[in-house]
Amino acid sequence: MTVNTARPSDSEIGQRLRIARKTAQLTQAEAAAAIAVARTTLVAIEQGKRRVRTHELQGLAIQYGTSANAILRREAVHLDLVPQFRSMERCSGDGTEGAARLLTDLVGAEVELENALGVARRPNFPRTRRILPGDVRTQAEEDAQELRVWLGLGAGPVRDIVSVMELDIGIRVHVRRLDSRISGLFAYDDDVGACVLLNASHPVARRNYTAAHELGHFTSTRREPGVLRSDESPRSREERYADSFARSLLTPARAVKQRFDELTAGHSHLTRRHVILLADRFAVSREAMVRRLEELGLARTGTWDWFQSNGGITDRQADRVLGTSHHPAADTSDGDCVPRRLGLLVREAWKRGYYSEGQLARLLKLHRLEVRELLDGVETERCEADEVVKLPR
Repeated sequence: MTVNTARPSDSEIGQRLRIARKTAQLTQAEAAAAIAVARTTLVAIEQGKRRVRTHELQGLAIQYGTSANAILRREAVHLDLVPQFRSMERCSGDGTEGAARLLTDLVGAEVELENALGVARRPNFPRTRRILPGDVRTQAEEDAQELRVWLGLGAGPVRDIVSVMELDIGIRVHVRRLDSRISGLFAYDDDVGACVLLNASHPVARRNYTAAHELGHFTSTRREPGVLRSDESPRSREERYADSFARSLLTPARAVKQRFDELTAGHSHLTRRHVILLADRFAVSREAMVRRLEELGLARTGTWDWFQSNGGITDRQADRVLGTSHHPAADTSDGDCVPRRLGLLVREAWKRGYYSEGQLARLLKLHRLEVRELLDGVETERCEADEVVKLPR
């Protein structure tokens, strides 16, 4: 996988503008007049001696019958994550190759947006934790706690693990609908860093767990691609480490024990209400919460199986306890699943006129309506632009 992550130089942009102008059969004087600058200024732009401003680039692109995106695009973005996954067992027939191809396309789109905007991604990767001999569960617990301290998360719940991964660590996270058997994919490359794809068809609590699981792979074996499937239990030491890491990161032992003690004080039995409140507090599924209680010795082994054999813990029961419709079914559109940083890049690129709605839809593999929803409010931002709130670059 190779990628040229640098923005085109001023000379390259100037050369592309000159070629576009000649293709449009316009003179330098005509082009300069169209954007209200002197001809000498346009000459300097085409020679790369003066950086073209955003509004000038937009105006010239319109005059030349092209787009700012076409002028700024880096054609040398060549990504291919699929070969990394082909070497793995059971990769065919369950949508893995299609998911890997989608991850490749989405990472390529993100890099292209960064190039167009001249954004340099600055990852904040913690050091790799090699899996040591001995009990992987103990090591995973320690490593997860150390990462929480490193990130400054304290002992509280991590309600938005995707934003932590994307904004605090610098992992490229994408969320799209995948085959129901695939929970998530992870890959790492020296040029673009760590990349994760989560299944939007799964409930939010389950996606949080998958994200934390993939973060466990990133922490321990980041150069080995992985696919987390929902229909199999951890087998290898690496998978068992990632599984324990996820549980420890999302439900830290001390915090869980403290909240458990507060909720069950004076009670003789663990009830569905206890489980629902604990799961809501730590933004995990009810099953994940009970399994964690069993692991910490706060509930007897087999507690979750008992609940399942006796009617389970339903969404309707959760609604009554929490007072809201609190079962986040995965009925959102793909556009709603665009992570925050990528969403900001998309809005800025459209605001500057680098991409049209149609171009963004093709680039991000979204429907036009989803792109429109993603861009909602941009016009208001543009109208409210003022020198007072301009960033001091």
